[in-house]
Amino acid sequence: MVPNPQLRPSATDRALWPWWALLVCAVGLYFFGLGSPYAPTNGDEMVYIHIARLTAASGHWLPLVSDLDNMRNTKPPLLFWQAMASGDWSAQGSLFSLRWPSVAYTLLTTTLLGWVALRISGQWRTALLAAIVFLAFFSTYRYSRVYLTSAPETFWLALPLWYLLWQQSAAPASARAVAEPHALAGRWSPAIYLLAGLAMGLGLLYKSFALLAPAAATLGCALWLSQGPPRWHTFLRTAGGVGASAALALGVFALWFALDPDPQAVWQEFVVGENAGKLQAGGYWQAAWNGDYPVWQQALAYPENAGLLLPVALGLCWYGLRAAWRGHWRAWAGTPQATLLIWLLVWLLVFSIPSQRSARYVIPAMPAFAIVLALYWERLARGWFAAVLVISAVALTLLARFAWVMHGMGIGTGFDMAVTLTCAALGLGASLGGLLHRRWTRDSTLAATLALYACFSAMTAPLSDAQAGYSPAIAARMQGLRVAVPNGFNAQYERFNFLLPGSTLVPYDAERRNTATLRPDLPPAERLDYLLERFDAVVWLDNDATQTQVTCAPRCEVLAQRWHVKSRHRSGEVTLSNLWQPQEWLFGRELLIVSTP
Repeated sequence: MVPNPQLRPSATDRALWPWWALLVCAVGLYFFGLGSPYAPTNGDEMVYIHIARLTAASGHWLPLVSDLDNMRNTKPPLLFWQAMASGDWSAQGSLFSLRWPSVAYTLLTTTLLGWVALRISGQWRTALLAAIVFLAFFSTYRYSRVYLTSAPETFWLALPLWYLLWQQSAAPASARAVAEPHALAGRWSPAIYLLAGLAMGLGLLYKSFALLAPAAATLGCALWLSQGPPRWHTFLRTAGGVGASAALALGVFALWFALDPDPQAVWQEFVVGENAGKLQAGGYWQAAWNGDYPVWQQALAYPENAGLLLPVALGLCWYGLRAAWRGHWRAWAGTPQATLLIWLLVWLLVFSIPSQRSARYVIPAMPAFAIVLALYWERLARGWFAAVLVISAVALTLLARFAWVMHGMGIGTGFDMAVTLTCAALGLGASLGGLLHRRWTRDSTLAATLALYACFSAMTAPLSDAQAGYSPAIAARMQGLRVAVPNGFNAQYERFNFLLPGSTLVPYDAERRNTATLRPDLPPAERLDYLLERFDAVVWLDNDATQTQVTCAPRCEVLAQRWHVKSRHRSGEVTLSNLWQPQEWLFGRELLIVSTP
C-alpha cells in the first residue's frame, strides 16, 4: 500500500458523511456519562483520586500525601498534578472535572492516528475508520477516558513515532528505497532527538520509568530499519541518537527525585516496591507458562484490549501470520507499515518479560493496532465481524431488559428508559442489518459496538445523576460529622467525598474482607448496631432490595437511601435461570442511617 501525498478522493471516499457522523457520535460518547461512578474504569481510580485530594489539601505539590498504607508514591507526580489542576477541591467536586483531561489526551491521539492513516492510505475513509476503531476499543474506552488512565503516556510516548510515520508517509517511494537508505535518517537532527527525549520524559512522569524500555526500543528499531538493509554504521548512528533521547527522558523523570523532599521514600515505594517487584525471579519459568500471568495469555494482549472487537482483532492477527508465512513482510521494508509492526511487536515482547504481565501494559501501542486494522479492514473474512454482531445483539438485549426492570423498580424516569431503549434499538438494528446484508457487515460492527457503550451509559444514568445522590439538605446535615462508609476495595470510600463533602469519612469493609478493626466478624445486624454506637452516621449497604425495614429500627432512623449496583455476588446467585430477572441479583439499597435519641 503506497502513500498518496496528493490525497485524491477514491471510490471509497465518495460518501463520507456516515463516517463523519459515526466519528462525532464516538467523540460525544466519550463525554456521555463521564462523571458517572459507574463509568468503566480501573478499580484503583479512587486510590489515586484520594492521593490527589490529600496532596491538594496539603498546599504543596510534593511530597504526595495518602492515608492508605503502602499507597503513596505508586505513580509519578504528573498524574496527580493534573488532577490537582483540573479538580475542584474547594467545594463539592465532580468526577467529570478530574476525567476530562484524559479525554482530551485521547482525542489528540485519535487526531494524530487518523492523520497518519490518511497519509499512509490516501483515503479519508481509512483515516476515519482508524479513528473510530481506536475509540471503539474497550481498552481506550476504559483506560483512556477516566482519571486513572493510559491516555497521557500513550500520547507523549508516541509523538516521536508519529513524526517518523509522517516522514515515511510523506516521502515518495524512491526516497524509501534501498538505493537511498540515508534519505530518511538525514532528517533527524539533534533537535529532533532532543524533542523526542522531552516527549518520552513527560510520558514517563505520568506512569513509570520502565516505559522507556519499549518506547526507546521501538523508536530505535523503527529508525534503524527505515534506513535500508541493516548495517553497523546506521545502527551505531541510530543508537547514539536514541540513546541521547533516552538519557534526556530519564533526566526528566529524575526531576521527581530532585524535587521531592523525601527521595528515599520515592525510591523504596516506587522503584523497589512498584516496579522491581514485577521482576521477581523465583520460579520464573514455571510461572511464565502456568502462573497467574502466563506468556501465552500475554500473546493475546492486543485482541483482549480490543474488547468487543476481539473477534476482528483475532482475524487481523491470523491474516498477519499468514502474510508473514508467505513472505509478504519483505515488501514492507522502510514503509510505515513496517514501523507500525515494529511498534506492536516491541511493546508485546518487552512486556512479556516481567513476571507480572497484563494486557494493559501494551495500551500505548493500541493506536498502531487501530491503524493496521483500518488498513486491512476489507481484507478480513466476514465471519470475524459477524461474531461481533451476534455478541453485540445479545449484550444490547440484556441491557435493554435491565433498563426496563429498573424503570419498573422506580429507578429513573420514563425518559431515561426511552434513551436506553433507543440506544439498544439502534445497536440491534445495526447488528441485524450487518448480519443480513453482506455489504454492511464490517461497518455495522462499529455502530453496534458504540451503541453498546451508549446503552450502558444510558442505563446507569439514573444511578448517577444528581437526583440519585443525597440531597443538599442531607449533605449539609452531615457537615463535620464522622460517617462510617463502606469500602469493599482499595479506597472505594473516596467516592463518598463527592456525595457528602465536608464529612469525616471512616471506611469499614462492607464485604467483610481485609478489615482488622470495626468488627468484621459480627453478623450484619450486630455490626450495624456496633457502628451506630461509634459514629454519627453510617452508610449501610442492604443487598436485599425487597427489605422494607432496617434491622436496627426503631433505635435508628434512615435519613436517605439510594439504589446501588452490587459489585460482588455469592456463588450461585447469578444463573441462566434468573439472568432475565436482574431485580433478584443486581440491585441493592444504600442507606444513610443515624441513631435515634
